[in-house]
Amino acid sequence: QVQFVESGGGLAQAGGSLRLSCVVSEITFSTSAFGWYRQAPGKQRELVARISPGGSTNYDDSVKGRFTISRDNARNTVYLQMNNLKSEDTAAYYCYTPSTSAWRWGQGTQVTVSS
Repeated sequence: QVQFVESGGGLAQAGGSLRLSCVVSEITFSTSAFGWYRQAPGKQRELVARISPGGSTNYDDSVKGRFTISRDNARNTVYLQMNNLKSEDTAAYYCYTPSTSAWRWGQGTQVTVSS
């Protein structure tokens, strides 16, 4: 079963930046797609960014132009660079993969943005 270990969250001021990392195991990383979800308190989990095996990316409109998803196939790691953070970005962030059903949510990493 695919395993995700997310890190890099923390407290940031509005307008600041954070970079999240997700180390992935138990999958052929280079041929798999990945993405980041987030879940704010009292809200449903929402998809914010995806990256294909070839590096093509998609973003939710709420983060377009501010967040950048990337991957390092040598390190089995997916990144989410978050710039110009807003209070509404406060949430727990999780990795996922659409390339197999044999995965489960990691522990996530908490991002808190103060205004």
